[in-house]
Amino acid sequence: MNLSPAFFGKALVSAAVSAACLLSVACSSDQQDVQVVQVAEETAAPATGAVTAERIIAADAAPGEWLTHGRTYGEQRFSPLDAINENNVEELGLAWYADLPTDRGIETTPLMADGKLFVTASWGHVLAYDAKTGEELWHHDPKVPKDYGVHACCDVVNRGAALWGNNVYAASLDGRLFALDRDSGELVWEVDTRINTTDSYTITGAPRIVNGKVVIGNGGAEMSVRGYVTAYDAVTGEQAWRFYTVPGNPADGFEDETQERIAKTWTGKWWENGKGGGTAWDAFAFDPELNLLYIGVGNGASWNQKIRSPDGGDNLFISSIVAVDADTGEYAWHYQTTPGDNWDYTATQHMILAELPIDGEKRKVLMQAPKNGFFYVLDREDGELLSAEKYMPVTWATHVDMETGRPVEAPGMRDGTADTLVSPGPSGAHNWHPMTYSPDTGLVYIPAKSHASIYADDFHTLERDAVWHINFNAGLMVGMPDEVPADARAAVGKEALAAELIAWDPIKGEKVWTIPRGFYSGSGLLSTHGNLLFQGDLTGTFSAFAADSGEELWSYPVQGGVMASPITYTIDGEQYVAVAQGWGGETGLPFGSVSGPQNMINISRLMVFKLGASGELPKIPVMEQQLNAEGIELASSEYVESGRELFNLYCAVCHGGNAISAGLIPDLRYRIKDVEPAWQAIVLEGALAANGMPAWKEYLTADEADLIKEYVKHEAVLGAKRGERRLVRAP
Repeated sequence: MNLSPAFFGKALVSAAVSAACLLSVACSSDQQDVQVVQVAEETAAPATGAVTAERIIAADAAPGEWLTHGRTYGEQRFSPLDAINENNVEELGLAWYADLPTDRGIETTPLMADGKLFVTASWGHVLAYDAKTGEELWHHDPKVPKDYGVHACCDVVNRGAALWGNNVYAASLDGRLFALDRDSGELVWEVDTRINTTDSYTITGAPRIVNGKVVIGNGGAEMSVRGYVTAYDAVTGEQAWRFYTVPGNPADGFEDETQERIAKTWTGKWWENGKGGGTAWDAFAFDPELNLLYIGVGNGASWNQKIRSPDGGDNLFISSIVAVDADTGEYAWHYQTTPGDNWDYTATQHMILAELPIDGEKRKVLMQAPKNGFFYVLDREDGELLSAEKYMPVTWATHVDMETGRPVEAPGMRDGTADTLVSPGPSGAHNWHPMTYSPDTGLVYIPAKSHASIYADDFHTLERDAVWHINFNAGLMVGMPDEVPADARAAVGKEALAAELIAWDPIKGEKVWTIPRGFYSGSGLLSTHGNLLFQGDLTGTFSAFAADSGEELWSYPVQGGVMASPITYTIDGEQYVAVAQGWGGETGLPFGSVSGPQNMINISRLMVFKLGASGELPKIPVMEQQLNAEGIELASSEYVESGRELFNLYCAVCHGGNAISAGLIPDLRYRIKDVEPAWQAIVLEGALAANGMPAWKEYLTADEADLIKEYVKHEAVLGAKRGERRLVRAP
């Protein structure tokens, strides 16, 4: 049975919550698993300069600060500041920079309040700086075991913090949410957000704080977990409510009526075959007038619906936008962008709230460009679909039916055959990199990209996958001639993974202008009242464009890839622009074979610019290293082919397709001669766990580990024959 939005949504928007339902939402049975390890005094008076809801709502009255992830609750990432503008942006220079403690996967959006900048780094590090001088004020290291990274599908990234009262709130990769004193960085309280410690739960997103509650979701759909969102009291750390995004095992009883209803859209034993997925790992927005919190929900687990829900169904709430009451977590409405998702088309991408004239009427809207390639405009009061148009190439669906609100799927896209290319691929037409909306131009700016992939039912077997790698896609396995059709390999090459910066008219549903941005995707975005649009890229350039025309007005070489989103703020009457850099993420690890040598030298920094500044970044000494495979003896071709399959199943997601690393994690071909004597201890026993290499003895036998080694040796010899070289930091 499939439940339409009309059946399942609007009827509950204004419905009162029964006492029993309130108890099940606010007092989840899982609450006993979360313990507060340190609690602040509940009666403590707010510190001077305390961040409050009123202060965030009135952000435009004090535009010199950046108090929440998207600057405002509406997440527009637009600043009214215009001291830096299209007429003088060419005078922008480096005011100061600070090295971050982890050279990997920097996706943070800085925050600025009361003259202090707050940023996060990989694993969940949190740092505070003097926003004018760059002096480091404090640094909190959550001390996540490095081998916990094996539980993260897409790198050990962290997208930012939240401010409330006199605290900074952030989360660590291993699922802990903590409050830190804003002045000292000392721990105030900490909770473990995981409902259990056996499943691979992670946190990579930034918390949001609404009505005095810290809201956080979890990642792990690719690792076979059940999704949920939890709200904690900002003062005490006590759980206020929890909303599950997919249903659990019916035999255990449903947490509330919503779970019972959505279970009717699932078939088979989804609670065993991937546990549903639907993790809410990034996007949230909040409307304080409606008191609705909007949740972007991720893909199903496994990706392949034939395994997850064999008789079909919409599988709510995967790949959906869900609105809940911010005080209780009670369901209000939902819109599902990809019913029965089969391609990892998450709806966890950035959401923007605005008021737009639609058919002559001003509407309170929510806008999103999720992975599936359609740009959606919804009425955020009730979830009504107002428009849905393709913003990038799409083959999986022909269009979205405006009567039903459902996509019209193209024939054959669910077949799962090894020669069917589907676009977008699993990395999406737009991933986590935040969009921005400028009320000055009326345009939404999207960091988009085009690519395609294959999804084959028999690519791997369920027994070996543990759901994670089922249908993972040919995109991670570039250049394997015996396993991936040539057109599929070409579809994940550098040219096909092409980024665009799109200026999108959300009223007309069309592109206004577009700029090519190189490989994969440009960084998150910032727009300003100075008719400026800021974005970085993976070639190591930070640029400013004219928001109305797309003309490039300024650029600065920053020495390394930029993924994170810029912000702007003022101190003592001067406007600054801040951005963090550090490449990584869902393609930074596996796509070494197409990413290019420019990313081998990875740098993680926070950089701050202002007009007239003349600071310089230090020169990074580099050297060229040649791949040397002299003396390596190769095993038989059968060993190599068996090792290839195992490597691509267990190792490629970090060490790269074809064993070619992008440089964030060691390229095993360059190190195989050194590590071969200790190979079994490293791979099976975790001899390098402190460096992040986990023990695989629960998944691999000694013979299988040896097969992987033989494959790496084979690839090292091939690379040496090609005369392969790479850039590395000089000692």
